[in-house]
Amino acid sequence: MHEHERTRRGIAAWLTIALMLVTGVPLAAQGNTPVSGWLHWRGPAQTGRSTDVGLPDTWKVNGANHRWTVDLCGRGSPVLTRGRVYSWGYRGEGDKLREVLVCLDSKTGKTIWEREFPDFLSDVIYDRYAIGAPTIDRETGNVYLLTSPGLLVCVTADGEPVWERSLLEELGRNTYPNGRTGAPVIEGDLVIMHSVTNNWGREGPPRDRFYAFDKRSGELVWSSTPGKGPPFLKDSCFSTPVLASWGQRRVVYCGLGSGAIVCIDARTGDPIWRSQQIMGGINSSVVLHGDNLIAIHGRQNLDSTETGRLLALKLPTPDRVTPGKLLELGPKDEVWRAPLSMFTSSPVLVGDRLYQVVQTGDLYCVDVTTGKRLWHKKLGPSQIHASPLFADGKLYVPMNNGTFWILRPSDEGAEELAKVKLAGNCLGSPTTFGGNVYVHTTKRLYCFGSDDSKQTITARLERAKPEPPPSTPTRLQIVPCEVLLRPGEKASFTVWVLDQNGKRMRKATDGVQWAPFVPPTAKVKAKMDASFNEAGELVAGPDARLSAGAFKATVGEISGTIRGRVVPKLPYAEDFESFKLTQTHAQEGVKFAYPPLPWITARMRWEVRERDGSKVLAKTTDNLILHRAYTFVGHPAASNYTIALDVMSDGNRRGLGEVGVINQRYVIKLKGNHDRIEVSSNLERFRVWEDFVIKPKVWYRLKTRVDVAADGSGVIRAKAWKRGEPEPKSWTIEAKHARAHTHGVPGIVGISAQPAYRVYVDNLEIVPNGEAK
Repeated sequence: MHEHERTRRGIAAWLTIALMLVTGVPLAAQGNTPVSGWLHWRGPAQTGRSTDVGLPDTWKVNGANHRWTVDLCGRGSPVLTRGRVYSWGYRGEGDKLREVLVCLDSKTGKTIWEREFPDFLSDVIYDRYAIGAPTIDRETGNVYLLTSPGLLVCVTADGEPVWERSLLEELGRNTYPNGRTGAPVIEGDLVIMHSVTNNWGREGPPRDRFYAFDKRSGELVWSSTPGKGPPFLKDSCFSTPVLASWGQRRVVYCGLGSGAIVCIDARTGDPIWRSQQIMGGINSSVVLHGDNLIAIHGRQNLDSTETGRLLALKLPTPDRVTPGKLLELGPKDEVWRAPLSMFTSSPVLVGDRLYQVVQTGDLYCVDVTTGKRLWHKKLGPSQIHASPLFADGKLYVPMNNGTFWILRPSDEGAEELAKVKLAGNCLGSPTTFGGNVYVHTTKRLYCFGSDDSKQTITARLERAKPEPPPSTPTRLQIVPCEVLLRPGEKASFTVWVLDQNGKRMRKATDGVQWAPFVPPTAKVKAKMDASFNEAGELVAGPDARLSAGAFKATVGEISGTIRGRVVPKLPYAEDFESFKLTQTHAQEGVKFAYPPLPWITARMRWEVRERDGSKVLAKTTDNLILHRAYTFVGHPAASNYTIALDVMSDGNRRGLGEVGVINQRYVIKLKGNHDRIEVSSNLERFRVWEDFVIKPKVWYRLKTRVDVAADGSGVIRAKAWKRGEPEPKSWTIEAKHARAHTHGVPGIVGISAQPAYRVYVDNLEIVPNGEAK
């Protein structure tokens, strides 16, 4: 298609959208017309650049060019389309704090709709919420979002729920005190994100992993583990993936929490290459300039004692990559480097000029072809997350101290046009579309613009380059690639035939042969207690046991695999006596068994050992990174259950650990060093406790239940007593929660504060409320 034809069609599409807005047609009724706008973090070209013109040179709060303000705390970036602003923020205090996705009229700031999301089981502190951005799908108009506790959510343009996945409970996604989540990206039919997870089996060890979900159904399409583990994995990471074409493949470029820059196949998740730079997270997003990739970080380099680096890597050509083997980039792949340091703020690319704010609060202009620093300007004492926006020949730069700058850059320096002080801190990057500029602070969302502002047809995210038609079938892609069943349930699959570039050729509807599959590297040679029927459905029988495993599908000479778990219906009990202690601990020499394979995050955090004449589950202590375990043993839809187990802690008066259960997204535990029984969801949002004397090497029975009333309020009840003694009639603690969690995976909690002292659990029982003895 010629350039003028593309422009004509783009203008026609925009006029169609504008007409729909004027006539008031609801977004849900606008058919299949693609949406345009600032649809994802970093904008249409993924570089922090817009082609809008006539934007203001000056701005005064409550004065010139100030359109409107909304009282909504935020630390991320809004996205825009069709006259609507979708902003991710938070409001409230204590247990009333909620993350909020709001949809606003872009002209007035008036709320069209909003959806609230509670925190649960996260480590977020100091109100570090909404550090990320929503993403709008150009094809459907649906909005995607990752919340701080790990809910990956899809809603329609009008706020109606489409699907939701609890990544913490289903995949073992880690949470961190900094609360950073980032933003998903959309490639074709896939919504792609990454996070540090501890799932099960081969994905049990902690790694920064990528996940691709079907954007319409929420089914998991692929997962990928391109990075290293500890000691390189030292941080969460919210570097937003960058999509591009590489040869005949669609790929994702991204920084990891393990200090690497990676390239993976966007269609299949196959790792392609990796460039290891540091230990710790690379949180800034990368930018592409020709055949080079530009990245910045703020940690100590592996090859020197200097902290931080801005660098350019030469993208390898496809002929350097061996299929199925990860290419490690080295010093010869580096084009240039500059001694600049930034932990999270991302660069803006404009032609051959790159603009980067560094940790010291200085704005640098760099010649991206050579790495030469042309000039720098002091904007503040420091900088954290916010990235600049370039539009209409100007830089719009929010700073952590609440100062907002408008600058006109040149090769000689930056002319100061305006300097505005906003309420709160600026941690989110500004966005623009429709002639206005939007910026979030920890207090408010601001909109400003001028009467001369004009929206242009902003260049969209780079689309896939023309490709030859699929030719050679190479493997199968099975959707979903991971399933969770309870006894009596079944799952169906779509089997795709992929070509040599990972592109889908067709659906395989006939001749699919299924068989159990045990990966040769599996530590536990286990099988899922389920089988395929003649219709190609995976069925867990009514008496299916707790189990996990894999299956291989074969069509002719090509194949693909899936993973799956069977978790029990209630009631469920486990005393660990059936486990055979066949493993030998490398350091201690004692015999142990691995924990139940289907339990999420159990591997490497628990071992079955002998203790006090029986087999019990013991918390591991040989890896301080894994000193805490939130382990999930059931189904995300579970609710209205009572969970009980025996708990004990080694140690002394100052060395006791913490041990207990997870019931419906609440943690109920005995805190040995504090002599208390505690109920919490997030320690700063909801935490209640009562005194309870806890002695080392003494077994206690802990029993809990959650009751939710019709008005949404709830009571979390728990009692504890010495094992072997009569159960008390009254509850030790009854914690009232005005807006209670209604469901959640049952689990166990163990925290060993010191390597010398373990915590233990035994005799786990989970029964429906009303059936507990």
